[in-house]
Amino acid sequence: MRIAVLVSGGGTNLQALIDAQNSGALHSGRLEAVISSKPDVYALTRAANAGIRTYTASRKSFDSREAFEARLLEILEREQIELIVLAGFLCILSPAFTARYPERIINVHPALIPSFCGEGFYGLRVHEAALEKGVKVTGATVHFVNEIPDGGRIIAQKAVCVEDGDTPERLQKRVMEQAEWLILPAAAETVSRQIAERKNEK
Repeated sequence: MRIAVLVSGGGTNLQALIDAQNSGALHSGRLEAVISSKPDVYALTRAANAGIRTYTASRKSFDSREAFEARLLEILEREQIELIVLAGFLCILSPAFTARYPERIINVHPALIPSFCGEGFYGLRVHEAALEKGVKVTGATVHFVNEIPDGGRIIAQKAVCVEDGDTPERLQKRVMEQAEWLILPAAAETVSRQIAERKNEK
């Protein structure tokens, strides 16, 4: 099962996937390519250090989303990718793109969907919203990606308690460490296995 990881930043969730592959926790699929929507991000260094092929498809370099996604598809098809993992990927994919990979694109979101999700909720904004609302529990969700931002079927969730005195940055760090880095590799393994089983049934 050939996996591509799409990134836009430092790649901490990518590192969790690499670590899971190295430990054998992720074994039904293999990380074959990392594609970044931004140049010179540390996620590309993490991938290169792990011996994974890297590509940059800078969103700003393309005149349209269609041209950008055409470049992504070119890479994915060349690499014969069967599962796409969005790990801090800050571009919303079009319905036409997601329809090409039904239940083969997964994303990690730093909240318990359906809370604090959808267009505009990413990065620190999610944790700022959680603290402003005064929730006592937040967490992370891994879900399939469809035409609705953060709207696909949920695969896994893990709760994280909000603590007194939390800042958005502190909460973000804890959600990553206690939830995202655990459930994303586990979900990638589960979905890789399911895709492989469906292939074997044909």
